[in-house]
Amino acid sequence: MARKKNSRLRLRLIGVALLVLLAGSGWAWWHLSGWTPERAEFPVQGVEVGGEDGPVDWAALKAVGADFAYLDASASAFARDPNFVANLEGAKAAGLQWGAVHRYDPCQPADKQAANFVTVVPRDAAMLPAAVWLDQLADDCPIKVSDAAVESELTTFLNQIETHTGKAAILKVSRSFERRYQIAARVDRNVWLEQLRFQPDYAGRPWALWTANDRLSVPALAGGVRWVVVQP
Repeated sequence: MARKKNSRLRLRLIGVALLVLLAGSGWAWWHLSGWTPERAEFPVQGVEVGGEDGPVDWAALKAVGADFAYLDASASAFARDPNFVANLEGAKAAGLQWGAVHRYDPCQPADKQAANFVTVVPRDAAMLPAAVWLDQLADDCPIKVSDAAVESELTTFLNQIETHTGKAAILKVSRSFERRYQIAARVDRNVWLEQLRFQPDYAGRPWALWTANDRLSVPALAGGVRWVVVQP
């Protein structure tokens, strides 16, 4: 009998622990879904938006505090975001500053990727510095690409798109890409880092932009929005 009682007690304790864990997870999700960094500390805040986010209510996004929008524009040598033009028109109409994002592919030649970017993104003096998203590693490329070649081709790409935009680009570097190539120390550009809730330091130097919450829930978008702040 005592053994049965002990077994029931253990089951009850496990059940209580699971309920506490689920409640804690639910609270954390709810908290993060509405969290943005304090405006007093980071006065300039905005979003990154792409085709995967679906239609955007730009006026509503402006109303919840977005000052700017980085728009996914191109990727690799041929891919283009299908919503870029509509998002660009919407962001401008809402009075948001805007910039364009290219997802860099170390498996593809720099000049072809640059040609893709400049075909999609108009030359505009009011445009924010272009952002180059560095997330894909060269380890799985069909043809081997050395670390030195990754850096060299990236530099070529940057030079070509900066000739188009007239401004130095920003490197949007993922933690895995930085760990693999230490690109922040090798290429002299401002960096855009990503880390949920807490300020990131994995580049080894201060960030210029920070994706602080990639799941912010706002009425302007059906899904979570990527919320970005600027270093004051």
